[in-house]
Amino acid sequence: MIRQPAVAGQFYPGTEQALRQELQQLIPETSLKQQAIGVISPHAGYIYSGSTAGKLLAGISIPRTVIILGPNHHGTGCLAALSPEAGWQTPLGVVPIEKRLAGLIQQQVPAIQEDAAAHLREHSLEVQLPFLQYLRPDVTIVPLCLAFGDYAGCELVGNGIAAAIREFGEPVLILASSDMTHYESAESAKQKDDLALERALALDPQGLVQVCRSNRITMCGVIPAAVMLVAAKALGATSANLVDYTTSGEVSGDYNQVVAYAAVTVF
Repeated sequence: MIRQPAVAGQFYPGTEQALRQELQQLIPETSLKQQAIGVISPHAGYIYSGSTAGKLLAGISIPRTVIILGPNHHGTGCLAALSPEAGWQTPLGVVPIEKRLAGLIQQQVPAIQEDAAAHLREHSLEVQLPFLQYLRPDVTIVPLCLAFGDYAGCELVGNGIAAAIREFGEPVLILASSDMTHYESAESAKQKDDLALERALALDPQGLVQVCRSNRITMCGVIPAAVMLVAAKALGATSANLVDYTTSGEVSGDYNQVVAYAAVTVF
């Protein structure tokens, strides 16, 4: 079975030609590409967050395999859900699932289940795919949708992913899909997001979860980001870099009610 796109024509163009044209505009030309262990990339409609995602991924050497960690916005399916399909369709073609790595992750963390329901309408993982396809046409993915809320789960899943990657034996990028503060003023969003990003840039996954909880920071992908940080640290990450930060106000002109977007690279 192939997972069909849920938000093509809504979050991003629904035809191959229009999508390629938009990606060409969103992804800057650069010859400076770094090897990253993990990234945090936004997942809103491309008109709002596409340039931030484009700046981020343009500067990364995309390996053949990418684990995509996303939050579950709809609440359907199990708490940690791998996609059971053979591939995911976008207007640019089908992206195959890297089944061997997915199986290794399940061996390490048996609580992770194959569950199509969690992925059926979820946009947070899907919107990352066209960027990856455009930059690395032979890319394969392991989509993992996360709905649990405790930090202990982040440690369990993150360390399991790291162990699976080591056994896999090939380069893997761990992409955590997340937007930042939702529906506050741009000023308030920046103040809150600075606190969260400070913890992310310090490679402090537990601190990231705690600061979002204690300050009511509506970073929807805080759990995927924390899982990525746990895994990246286990794989030897020592530094992180903020590539871009922006809000929907830059496009809409409304700075009273924004959604904020950040791009972070972990090395």
